[in-house]
Amino acid sequence: MVETNSTEVLVIGAGPGGYVAAIRAGQLGLDTTVVEMEDVGGTCLNRGCIPSKALIKATTMAHRVGNAEHMGIHADPEFDYAKLSRWKDRVVRRLTGGIGKLFKANGVREVNGRAEFIDDSSVEIFDEDGNVTERIEFDDAIIATGSVPTEIPGFSFDADPILDSRDVLNKTELPDSMIIIGGGYISLETADVLAKVGCDVTLIGRPPTALRGYEDDLVKPVMRRGEKIGIDFHFGMEAREWWENDDGTVTVAAMPVEDEDDNEFREYTGEEIMVAIGRSPRTDTANLEAAGVETDDWGRINVDDQLRTDVDGIYAIGDVLGEPMLAHRASHQGVVAAEVIAGMDSELDHKTVPAACFTDPEIAVTGMTEDEAKEAGIDPIVGKFPFRASGRAMAQDETDGFVRVVADENERVIGGQVVGPEASELIAELTLAVEMEATLDEVAETIHTHPTLAESVMEACEKALGRPIHVIDR
Repeated sequence: MVETNSTEVLVIGAGPGGYVAAIRAGQLGLDTTVVEMEDVGGTCLNRGCIPSKALIKATTMAHRVGNAEHMGIHADPEFDYAKLSRWKDRVVRRLTGGIGKLFKANGVREVNGRAEFIDDSSVEIFDEDGNVTERIEFDDAIIATGSVPTEIPGFSFDADPILDSRDVLNKTELPDSMIIIGGGYISLETADVLAKVGCDVTLIGRPPTALRGYEDDLVKPVMRRGEKIGIDFHFGMEAREWWENDDGTVTVAAMPVEDEDDNEFREYTGEEIMVAIGRSPRTDTANLEAAGVETDDWGRINVDDQLRTDVDGIYAIGDVLGEPMLAHRASHQGVVAAEVIAGMDSELDHKTVPAACFTDPEIAVTGMTEDEAKEAGIDPIVGKFPFRASGRAMAQDETDGFVRVVADENERVIGGQVVGPEASELIAELTLAVEMEATLDEVAETIHTHPTLAESVMEACEKALGRPIHVIDR
């Protein structure tokens, strides 16, 4: 007979949204159970954010050392990719192991298996063989089942040469060549890593440009750097089919998207194909229908500002809500959901959710762009400071890019964009400025440590105010 257990809060999924929600619920004194069908930490810690950033750091480090003759450094780094992969895996294990300790420290019960709703107050847990291991009754539940890579017609991940980003990250040996289909940050980040270890990379994107949604002047430095390290970009091309060749390679046939008169296929050949066109909400594993939770045509769950679904006592957070699918967004939502369940007056009241692409150079954005401000009826004040004028950027030989700040008519910071070294770190100050409704003057008059890249944020605000020190005011 299957054992039945009860809990006040059931969290389904232990990714960056779910595990944070569970820990916060435990901190608030709620009897909490978290169920994970794969690995604690979810896609982010195990198959995405963390392992990819580890590889990005290592390959970028080696590439820069190998191209530093102008600095008097002569080196030719060799990659032991199997050893690099093992190091990456150790980083992941340390983090996921830490989550388990945090669960115990906060009184959270961890269950391995797939949770499937029976009704709106109970679930059954299935093991990997499809057997029911226990039944859990709950007062409140948080759905945090995340997302999965999106397939495109004709390129099933079940075919051996067709890989998703997880497959590539798990490799201990890389092919000599790779075809990547996609034009978003996952495609660009992966292409960068592969190219820096000597893999010939061909990237085919359906949009006319890379990183659709980001301003052109943010993307251009990334494209220039990518071309310089040998990435072969082909945008405005739709991959239609693929086939295996007699020599073991594979060929992708693609057709121009915009030119209706051009029906000629272009063929691109490599050893393997990675498809990374985006991710889709994973809402098909928990039998949501049994609980009365509905999804829209794209598989997304709709919630209010307190993360409540239409079913009383059931909440949803993270990628199952759709774009933007960002780990830090999910974590914040997890905290809010747990606090609402605990009776606190919490809700989603942020002004902005920052985003970063860990390309080379990095891109990070927050709040409004200049064009978005104009569309909203704001007459924006804009300040831009190039890294080529930054002493710290010059000292570390990373002068591509800039910091841009956008303010409203009252000089309140409403947005910012960074492309260049440590953009993902620098965006935090601009995000805080947006949230606090800080003025350009308040940021500019805050003493920043010298020499640092962070001074560039201060300098951009000074430029917006018409009083720049280290660039000419034009």
